[in-house]
Amino acid sequence: MQHDQNRAAPAADPSARLSFREKAGYGLGDFGFNLYWANVSAFLLIFYTDVMGLGAAAIGTMMLVTRLVDAVTDPLMGAVADRTRTRWGRFRPYMLWGALPLAASGVLVWTVPGLDGDGRLVWAYATFTLMMLAYTVMAMPYSALSGVMTSDSQQRTTLISFRFIAAFAGTTAVNALTLDLVRWLGRGDEQLGWQLTMALYGLVAVACFATVFASTRERIQPPPQQRSAVRQDVVDLLHNRPWLVLFVLALVIMITIVMRTGSLVYYLKYHVERPQLTGLFLGAYSIALAVGAAATPLMTRFLDKRTLLMLLMGGVGVLSCAMYFVPPQQVWVMLGLNTLVGLMLGPKSPLAFSMYADCADYTEWKTGRRATAMTFAAAAFSQKMGGAMASAGIAWTLAALGYVANEAQSDASRLGIVLLLTVIPGVVALLAAWLMRFYPLDAAALERIQGELEARREAQA
Repeated sequence: MQHDQNRAAPAADPSARLSFREKAGYGLGDFGFNLYWANVSAFLLIFYTDVMGLGAAAIGTMMLVTRLVDAVTDPLMGAVADRTRTRWGRFRPYMLWGALPLAASGVLVWTVPGLDGDGRLVWAYATFTLMMLAYTVMAMPYSALSGVMTSDSQQRTTLISFRFIAAFAGTTAVNALTLDLVRWLGRGDEQLGWQLTMALYGLVAVACFATVFASTRERIQPPPQQRSAVRQDVVDLLHNRPWLVLFVLALVIMITIVMRTGSLVYYLKYHVERPQLTGLFLGAYSIALAVGAAATPLMTRFLDKRTLLMLLMGGVGVLSCAMYFVPPQQVWVMLGLNTLVGLMLGPKSPLAFSMYADCADYTEWKTGRRATAMTFAAAAFSQKMGGAMASAGIAWTLAALGYVANEAQSDASRLGIVLLLTVIPGVVALLAAWLMRFYPLDAAALERIQGELEARREAQA
């Protein structure tokens, strides 16, 4: 989207230290995003099966098919954002333009229409696709914004930590409050309760996105001579080895996260047979995620990002597999292990998103071209696909093993639910730890790349 008449103002010092206000203001955006993402991860599948009355297998297919749209929209939105020119910058304006459409589409997703089974399934396809499109229009520029606020790698890690502290705070709020809000706002009408709850979340999210726009500043601009086509942006990414490793890694890690979160509700309802514990388990897990995210800048002072992420994912794998052996009566042991998993997963997002910004630097250093939003957009597609594969895997597994909503489950179905929370995501996490060995940007390489980029920018100023 080109706006030549409103050219951006000259960029400030790219390596400037960010104020607390700017970091906190930026981070608040992901509180808004997680009012949607956390609901999708934890409650959408069980909403479709147990409230809307749709079949698990059909919903699993829907979750995967709708991600094919993201295969086009994520990179497309990245290309559009990279080429947007306004007096407010390339990425910040989308925080205003996309907020209301996302809020409206979120209510539609959690609305049960007065249609038959097939009609409801079509509704689910249409509204979920619409919401994810609105989400993409905002999420791609938002992620890219972190890559142009500062060029300092440690500052980026701190900035992204603020983002994910807020993200996990949003997740905590969703996990702890949503079911109670549905009951309270619905007054016995569960379908109405979901609609009103999502409307409330939408209002809060709009305020969060407006704060991002008002409090942040874009400091890094593409090289002034850059005139690259979208195809060239994609080619640059495919020749960016650090980004390729992160692309696969993001998919694998998201399978771990979404499979554990999505299956936990079923685990507590049908295996432990204490669904009232859902808020406690998800709330403690979310707080642990936030604590892990907050501790990330401290940990990166002692370990480089690659080594730290490798150790953390290995720990997640071991702890997840250990949960398989805990009997359903040992609630506190389950809670402790699940919370420790959250603590170890907390730093994953700050680390990964900081590394995406490093990959944008790597492309500029290697080719002389910069496509920050495209770098984040293609990575976001990987995450969405990982989440879709996890949700589809849960639904297909439940259907194959004879899951019946709101009834006592067979032994096979209960075993499947346990494996979906423990061993399967545990093995996937161990795979992620192994994949991290192939990421080439250690601390020394980053320091050299960013030093050379800074010298180039000074020469062009």
